Amino acid sequence: MPAHEESSNPLVKERNHLAASRTALRAMREDVQALDIRDVTANWVNAAVLQAQIDDRIKALADLSHTPLFFGRLDYLHEVGAEKAEGVSAGAARGAPAGGGEQFYIGRRHVHDAHGDPMVIDWRAPVSQPFYQASRKNPLDVDRRRRFGYTGGELTAYEDEHLTDPAETEQTSKLLQAEIERPRVGPMRDIVATIQPEQDEIVRSGLGGTVCVQGGPGTGKTAVGLHRVAYLLYAHRERLARTGTLVVGPNRSFLHYIEQVLPALGELEVRQATVEDLVAARVEVRGTDGSAAAVIKGDARMADVLRQAIRSHVTPPAEPVVVVRGSRRWRVPAYEVEEMVSELLARDMRYGAAHEALPQRIAHAVLVRMEEAGEAPDDRVQNAVARNPAVKAAVKAVWPAVDPAKLVLRLLTDADFLAAHADGILTDEEQKHVLMTRPARSVKAARWTAADAVLIDEAADLVARTHSLGHVVIDEAQDLSPMQYRAVGRRCSTGSATVLGDLAQGTTPWSTRSWEQALFHLGKPDAVVEELTAGFRVPREVIAYASRLLPAISPGLAPVESVRETPGSLVVREVASAQELDAAVVAACEESLRQEGSIGLIAADARVPSLSAALAAAGHSCLSPGEETTAESRLTLVPASLAKGLEYDYVVLDEPAAVVDGEPDERTGLRRLYVALTRAVSGLVVLHAAPLPQQLG
Repeated sequence: MPAHEESSNPLVKERNHLAASRTALRAMREDVQALDIRDVTANWVNAAVLQAQIDDRIKALADLSHTPLFFGRLDYLHEVGAEKAEGVSAGAARGAPAGGGEQFYIGRRHVHDAHGDPMVIDWRAPVSQPFYQASRKNPLDVDRRRRFGYTGGELTAYEDEHLTDPAETEQTSKLLQAEIERPRVGPMRDIVATIQPEQDEIVRSGLGGTVCVQGGPGTGKTAVGLHRVAYLLYAHRERLARTGTLVVGPNRSFLHYIEQVLPALGELEVRQATVEDLVAARVEVRGTDGSAAAVIKGDARMADVLRQAIRSHVTPPAEPVVVVRGSRRWRVPAYEVEEMVSELLARDMRYGAAHEALPQRIAHAVLVRMEEAGEAPDDRVQNAVARNPAVKAAVKAVWPAVDPAKLVLRLLTDADFLAAHADGILTDEEQKHVLMTRPARSVKAARWTAADAVLIDEAADLVARTHSLGHVVIDEAQDLSPMQYRAVGRRCSTGSATVLGDLAQGTTPWSTRSWEQALFHLGKPDAVVEELTAGFRVPREVIAYASRLLPAISPGLAPVESVRETPGSLVVREVASAQELDAAVVAACEESLRQEGSIGLIAADARVPSLSAALAAAGHSCLSPGEETTAESRLTLVPASLAKGLEYDYVVLDEPAAVVDGEPDERTGLRRLYVALTRAVSGLVVLHAAPLPQQLG
């Protein structure tokens, strides 16, 4: 195409820039692949570490065909200031606008040309922030914001906002809305092209403070949390590379659903785990607790019980310590050892640290006596005395080692031992609930529950400090017990956290009643609580219907105000009889499959086998939650207990009354129903034969 024709066609120009950027990214990747490290590594260990870093860099520079390199462009009125120019070298503006300002393409990662000049700016860079924050009221020196539309990885459209033109009327971005509504096939994707101003403020909040995000369905809290991790890794990469990051999710299905978001943003080193994964290293979880036992075991008072039980192993010395060295005998009286023990208890050290410190204290007392006798012992002598059999025997008697799992097993099987340390903390009835119904003789033989594993983790931390990471994200946090909060909090005791959740979606018997309590148990009482109330995922008609439940499940919580009005997105259909319900559900799924995108059939857990059989009889295979949808397989059968955090273009909800009845109490059942009602992005069909819960009006 002739040059004059190209310059007159902005879409052609932008496609050419995309092609050139892809070429530059490929060159960046080839440069890394061509690195020869043989002459720069001193040994095989250094070589292995450096090669691993190179391999990670190569992965991060992968050009994903379905992921656009850039999604927007900023045309500044003037040159950017130094405070915004991080990562932007001289000559960065390519095709600068006529006004003398600079022009930047905003994308998921940084791309530069052979001269080092950036062709795409990372969305996390300061110069990119106005793409999310600029408005007509506050244009932030941006003359034009351009958004790009893609089809199958190809740039097919663009849309401009002239933020400083008073003649241009403000309109909702059609490309932005199309991106939000784009059919969801496959795992959760990033929202980097659609981050809203209130979300961006949370994403870019500093590493030093903990942030708690209360957000109703469709407000993007999960995406905000993941993007905040990506931003923090960009802004504090060296520190977080040293201290580590972690994302904690409610179950494996959820983690599988979100696992591709951070790699798509070039972040490959963030670990993802459930709370059960974090605490199950010491024992195998094979049992389950009843509701009453689980609530008590998850109560923060159990930390006090464990603390008392561990400290009960410390006993006052009955005899002096006599150390024989050569022909001399050195005696440390019992009262002096008791003073050492009292001092260590008063310092509130970890039990294991004090166990290691006591022999050194006793050895130091012996060295004082040696010096008084005219000897000149050094540190080697003190260490030798600390290892003396008499000292080791005294420490074993006074401050014995404690195995966390054995301690918890004794508490849960020995009623007298539990009573001695839970007196004034747990009632007699509560103590009966936590005792094992079938006491085990050994740690390996015990049928440990998930709550037991958390108790063992707490006990282990009382013995030896748990390693702390730099930053931890906790999603669906409203479902954690106080003891689970403590378990996660230990893993960011010297770092910070992002806590994500919705009090209205708490579906465990121990679910959080207030973020103030949750943050206290997490060990972050000074955290800032932010609330997201603007909904971008769930259509207005659907969220309004689900919000009828809020007065019953979470009084006082503000309903989500959806920005998307989608006429016809909600259908509530009564079926004549229970016998006809399965067939009606299959027909509704078939109707939804005529639409583009993913389909979720959500039902009470007890109804899943029947519906699975009905779908199979009609010739339909279905996926399990967390399995990746494809163009050929788009229908997922979702037990209501696993629906939280997932989303589908179209949802068929089977028998709401059965969802409610499947929980131990009405409030939990209504909360489970609230979750199920709010998983749809484009349309929801509710089918029922039994009367709907009265709270739905």
